[in-house]
Amino acid sequence: MSTTSATIILAGATGDLGRRIARFLKQRGAHVRALVRPGTEASRLAPLHTMGVTVVEVDFNNAAALAKACEGGTCVVSALSGLREVMIDAQTQLLNAAVAASVPKFIPSDFSIDFTKLPRGQNRNLDFRKEFQQILDKAPIQATSVLNGMFADLLTGQAPIVLQGISRIMFYGNPDQPLDFTTIENTAEFTAAAALDPTTPRFLRIAGDVLTARGLQAAASQALGKPFKLFRVGGLGVLKGLITATKTLAPAKGEVFPAWQGMQYMYDMFTGLPKLSPLDNDRYPDITFTPVHQVLATKE
Repeated sequence: MSTTSATIILAGATGDLGRRIARFLKQRGAHVRALVRPGTEASRLAPLHTMGVTVVEVDFNNAAALAKACEGGTCVVSALSGLREVMIDAQTQLLNAAVAASVPKFIPSDFSIDFTKLPRGQNRNLDFRKEFQQILDKAPIQATSVLNGMFADLLTGQAPIVLQGISRIMFYGNPDQPLDFTTIENTAEFTAAAALDPTTPRFLRIAGDVLTARGLQAAASQALGKPFKLFRVGGLGVLKGLITATKTLAPAKGEVFPAWQGMQYMYDMFTGLPKLSPLDNDRYPDITFTPVHQVLATKE
């Protein structure tokens, strides 16, 4: 199948990751049909129209309309983000529509560390992925998940690891524990390639960079032109206690990424359990992965 004959059905195209996936799909010559909720603001749709993406407004609760919107698709890609009503309910509606429309392939919105290696009940957002995985694996459709570790972009400030103000690398536990980082851009580019590849396995794992806390120290020192030092807050037990305290004092149950959820993601990474292996970076040789030091150096 040539990319010019491929039609990719994309959900979540108005988000940062989804919009980038759409751009890379178009660059590879695919037709892209973005499914958006009725009433989506015109300002969020404008970038898609500019790219030449076909935008279809559809109510996910209307099974027949959603299946019709998926007709002719060669792959459905989900870049949806949210809590249970999105990651389980809406994605299941999208999956059922893909099956009803005889779309051969589905890529779920997993994009994370390797949640399959984590115990259930430890990470709320990753538990949603584990639950949907069970639903997806029972469906009569080819499935491929893209796992990318942590978005490297978060290291420029959103994730409290590279503390530029005090020139420290904050970590818990072992400073030699390898951690996986991939930029949003690289994740989107790889996902677009995978969506157009009919031979993908159930899981594809990528890491634009694999660094320990000591490696992050070297990368930050190189990128920012000043020496960074390691700042070990404590063992993993300390971080677990902080997570419990934060969930109690600031539960923020309706938020997708409250502070304690980010802390839990860090905890999981520092345990080493969800380390990505083996890596599939070489599957699409035309993709050049961006290392962490370059991400830090290009922060605006």
